[in-house]
Amino acid sequence: MQQPSTPGQGPRIVPLTCHGHSRPVTHLSFSHMVDEESYFLISACKDGNPMLRDGITGDWIGTFVGHKGAVWQARLSNDAALAATASADFTCKIWDTFTGECLETLTHNHIVRAVHFDPDAQHVVTGGPEKKLRIFDLRQPGSPVEIGAGLHEATIKSVVWSEPNVVVSAADDRKIRWFDARSGDLIDQFLVDSAIGSCEVSSGGNVLCATAGKSVYFFDARSRRLLKSVTTACDVSSVGLHSDTRKFVTGGTSDTWVRVYDFDSEKELDVYKGHHGSIWSVAFSPDGKLYATGSEDGTIKLWKYGAQPYGLWR
Repeated sequence: MQQPSTPGQGPRIVPLTCHGHSRPVTHLSFSHMVDEESYFLISACKDGNPMLRDGITGDWIGTFVGHKGAVWQARLSNDAALAATASADFTCKIWDTFTGECLETLTHNHIVRAVHFDPDAQHVVTGGPEKKLRIFDLRQPGSPVEIGAGLHEATIKSVVWSEPNVVVSAADDRKIRWFDARSGDLIDQFLVDSAIGSCEVSSGGNVLCATAGKSVYFFDARSRRLLKSVTTACDVSSVGLHSDTRKFVTGGTSDTWVRVYDFDSEKELDVYKGHHGSIWSVAFSPDGKLYATGSEDGTIKLWKYGAQPYGLWR
């Protein structure tokens, strides 16, 4: 049984472990709720085989086969009907999640590190070492539009379509940038103190969460106002925010522990052991009742969040 390393601070949590990948898991992403009681989880991995799972149980549904290099990011459309994967083979692929068929291959001139659907799943935005932020219309995928040309000074590490007409990029030049997806104009930017680890929207969609060095940054997704930055004792590679309970969960590169913090007091509440390698991705489920972590050890773990029975935790 795995327990918090600080006894007495929290309930014992035994995570569900999802095997199947043969190399480090680089990114995890949940769909929205697809009905009242179900949702899905997609994982990106350096083995080049992104996988689709039942979000509650972690049960394997299928593997998207076709990439010829590591997959750095994987996303699901809001209705979970489509998947998008960003790969080191210089492509982003769009998949039918029901059949597993590759619908489109979006060719780039370098590694693709990041991808995100717009809310209607009619467009995707991509980024990578080319330092180009591209928007592809999936109805006319052969004619991508570059936005923010010449502004990125280093690899684009993550992209987020945070609102219907707003695209966010996070790059190795330590800047988070907001763009108007229609005009391509730069709306705003924010300089962080260290190299960016991740940039994601909270499961509720109202907070943009970024990590850099030992710091975590929280922005209002609409106004772009910095709500808070928290400096932790450890390097942070990824963060997941639970807005309702005002707590956040982090994974890091310097150890194998999952850490839970209070958003308001900024105090570390719990530390959980389970992985055997750095934790590269943390994501809360759309109902907020569990969170998933993806690790260098090649596994995905699902952790129940809250005291009530849920899923396989009875």
